[in-house]
Parts: sequence; structure tokens; C-alpha cells
Amino acid sequence: MKIAVACDHGGLNLKNAMIAYLEKNGHEVKDFGTYTKDSCDYPDFAVAAAESVASGESERGIVVCSSGIGVSIVANKVPGIRCAHCHDWYCAKFTRLHNNANMIAFGEKVLGEGMMQEIVDVFLNTEYEGGERHDRRLAKIKAIEEKYCK
Repeated sequence: MKIAVACDHGGLNLKNAMIAYLEKNGHEVKDFGTYTKDSCDYPDFAVAAAESVASGESERGIVVCSSGIGVSIVANKVPGIRCAHCHDWYCAKFTRLHNNANMIAFGEKVLGEGMMQEIVDVFLNTEYEGGERHDRRLAKIKAIEEKYCK
């Protein structure tokens, strides 16, 4: 699977560990930065990863900052993105099953590498279950997006 990843300086260590894990497991990674610990602005990097997913260039995306909150907010501003801030496997599983999330966000100061790996595996290996109630809800999200994202 082709995965877009991005981080700010606060998420660099976890992003780098995540890239190594993804590549070890056969995924193709598109890294949108940042690449150093120099202070930077997370919107610059998170939006690039989100655009890659929204355009179809990447199948899924994972963004990282210190808390995971800022990058998730940015990603969700891109039409077509459903980015969930996940801190455990349960959230990762159900954001795929029920919300068909195409991105997740992590906080480096919240997760260790082991938990990140577990969440990534669940997120990438869980398929959207579909069904009338979930499809209806996603259609409502899309209608809101179309109304406000002009």
C-alpha cells in the first residue's frame, strides 16, 4: 500500500520509526517531511500528505506531531480527508470500520513505537464495513464538506 506520511519537529522520531516499520512490512512510503528537529509549522507538512491522499496518489496517510491534534485538524481541512486522531487499536479499528478514515494522526509524546506499530497494523488491515447506516453518515459528512469547503 502507498502511504503518505508527514510530521513536524515534534513528531520526527516517531515518523522515522514508523517509516522504517512500514517499509519493513512492504509498504511504499511517500515522506512529506519534515526531516530535521528544527522548529517548523505542522500545517506545511500535514497538508501535503493530506493532498496526496485526497488526490489518490497515496492510499492512506499518517501524520505526526507532539500531540497528534494539530496535524489531524490540518488534514481534515482537505476535502475528502477523514483523519482520526488515534491513540489505541480500538479507535484505529472503528475509524476504518465505521468512518472509512483514510488518514490517522499520532502524537509522539503520547505513543511509543510498540503502540504505534499496533495501531498502524490495525488501521492498514481493517476494511470499511459499509452498510446503509455508515454510508448515510459519510454522505452527510461529504455534504457538510461541500457546503463549507468552497
